[in-house]
Amino acid sequence: MSDSFEISTILPTSPKRIYEAWLNGDEHSAMTGGAAKVDPSIGGQYSAWDNYITGTTIELEPYRRIVQSWRTTEFPPDQPDSRLEIVLEEVDGGTQLTLKHSGIPEGQGPGYKSGWDENYFDPMREYFA
Repeated sequence: MSDSFEISTILPTSPKRIYEAWLNGDEHSAMTGGAAKVDPSIGGQYSAWDNYITGTTIELEPYRRIVQSWRTTEFPPDQPDSRLEIVLEEVDGGTQLTLKHSGIPEGQGPGYKSGWDENYFDPMREYFA
């Protein structure tokens, strides 16, 4: 059995701006505070938070959706990567970012759910303010 969850937030900028920042290593680092490297193409590898997070970009719909494989150094070695889907929708006041995270090792979901809030959504709200 694996864990999964969906969370969302409103960020005070355009979907285009978030999409481009997510897929740019320097901007990803700046918006989260953790070192990131990103190959912004389908099949491209990425890492974030000083290699704590690694994965591959699976699907891209420019300015609307990003799908990536995702794992941390806390995943058991035999555990397959989880699936991360970022959906961007323009709303009053900016962009609603909905994050769907599935295939997480059982029991680790709650920690990652709070981690997304603390290590991504909070700093991103400041970065894009």
